[in-house]
Amino acid sequence: MIEFETALLALAAAFVVFGGVALYRVFVGPTTHDRVIAVNVAGTNTVIAISFVAAALDQPVFLDVALVYALLNFLLSIAFSKFNVEQGGVL
Repeated sequence: MIEFETALLALAAAFVVFGGVALYRVFVGPTTHDRVIAVNVAGTNTVIAISFVAAALDQPVFLDVALVYALLNFLLSIAFSKFNVEQGGVL
């Protein structure tokens, strides 16, 4: 039977792969909005992967890193949205 820590690390690896798939949309995305959403998805997958690694390795300090990264990801989305509205990019 698979150990709990190994399962968490496998899930973290799966979310890293999902984040890589989202990065494809960042480079190929037809519109700027698609690219911003893809960056957000990749950032969210990174936060989830860091959280799984923190649980697997029993290192709560990694959760602090994940929280800071999640806040930066959120602020990036807000900053881009504000910039886009000011430039007249919203229909």
